[in-house]
Amino acid sequence: MSKRKVILDNAKKVVIKIGTTSISNDCGGLNEEFMKHVASQIAYLHSLEKEVILVSSGSIGVGIDLMQLGCKPREIPVRQAAAAVGQNILMQKWMEAFSTYDLNVAQILLTYDSFTSRLTYLNLRNSISTLLEYGVIPIINENDSTCVHEIEATLGDNDRLSAMVASKMEADLLILLSDIDGLYDKNPKRHKDAVLLKTVSEVTPTIESYGGSPSSTKGTGGMRTKIDAAKICNIAGCHMVIANSSIQNAILKIMEGEEIGTLFLAEGEVHKNRIRWILLAHSSGTIVVDEGARDAVRNRMSLLPSGVIGVDGDFDRGDIVKLECNGQVFGKGITDYTSDELQKIKGKHTNMIANILGYKNYDNVLNKDNIGIFRE
Repeated sequence: MSKRKVILDNAKKVVIKIGTTSISNDCGGLNEEFMKHVASQIAYLHSLEKEVILVSSGSIGVGIDLMQLGCKPREIPVRQAAAAVGQNILMQKWMEAFSTYDLNVAQILLTYDSFTSRLTYLNLRNSISTLLEYGVIPIINENDSTCVHEIEATLGDNDRLSAMVASKMEADLLILLSDIDGLYDKNPKRHKDAVLLKTVSEVTPTIESYGGSPSSTKGTGGMRTKIDAAKICNIAGCHMVIANSSIQNAILKIMEGEEIGTLFLAEGEVHKNRIRWILLAHSSGTIVVDEGARDAVRNRMSLLPSGVIGVDGDFDRGDIVKLECNGQVFGKGITDYTSDELQKIKGKHTNMIANILGYKNYDNVLNKDNIGIFRE
C-alpha cells in the first residue's frame, strides 16, 4: 500500500473546498449536475463515518448572473450585493443536492475576523463540531456581503478560508477542487515541459516561487493562495490536495489514494491549538525587536522591553501583534502592553517600567506561553 493511500485513507475529518470555476457553468450560473455529483461523493464518505465540511464558493457569480450585471464588477459594494443575492440560491441548490441522500446541511458565513476573537472562534468550533455530531454537513462560505478587505484580497476565493477552517477544526485533510490539475514547476500554459508535482513534502521558497496570478477571470484564487493554504495546513498537521474538479469522482479517488493532483504533506511538529490561533489570527500591529530578543523568543523565552526597538500600529493589551526582526516577521504574540506604553518603555530594562509608566503590568512585553513562532 502506497504512503499516499495510507495517509488519505486514514483521514477521518475532511474539509472540501469547491472553487468558483468548478461550481459555475460557462454562462455564470450554477452547475447543478456538478453539485449533485459532489453531494453523492460526500454522502458516500458520510456512510463511511467520515466527517465532512464543505467550503463553497459561487455566491458572487450567481448574483452577477441573477442581477444581469454582464461581467464581474470591480466595485466592492456591487459585488457585496451580488453575494447577498447569490448566497440564498447557492444554499438552496446545495440543500436540494444533499436532500437526495437524506442529509441536512447548515449555512455558516465567515470572515477572517471570525478567527481573530478567541471566544468567537471557540463558539464557532463548538457549533461546527455539534453539527458534525448530528450528521449535518456544514457548508461554509466567506461573508462577502459584509466584509470589505477580504474580497479578492485576504482569503482568496475561499482557499485561505478553507485552510483556516481545516486548521481550527483539526481536520486531517483539506481538498481544494478547482480548474487546475495541481502545482506545476512552471506555468503549463506557457511551458510545454512543465512538470506536475505529485507530492510536496515541504513548502520551501522554491515551491512558493511556483505560485502565480489567478488562472481565471471567474475565480479569485490563484496558485499563490493555494500555497498559502498549504502553509496554514502544515501548521495544523493537516494534509492538503489540489486537484482538478473535472476528474470523474475526484473526491473519492483522492480519498482512495490515487495519484491525482498535488499532495502537500503535513510533516513535523504540530502547534497546539492555542498557538495556531495566535499565528493565524489577524494582528493589530507590529513589535520590532533586535536579534538578541528574536533568538531568545525562538528559544522559548518571553519578550522583554529591552529587546524592543520599534512599535508599529495602534493596539491594546491582549491584542495579537506581529514580531519582526530585520524586516522579517518571525512570529506573533499576545501583548501585555499597549502600543503607547511600549513606545515609552521600548529598549528599557524591566526595573525601569514602573518609574516610566507609574505602574507595571508585567515584567515581559509578551509572555512565552502567548507567543507563536513561524517555522524557518
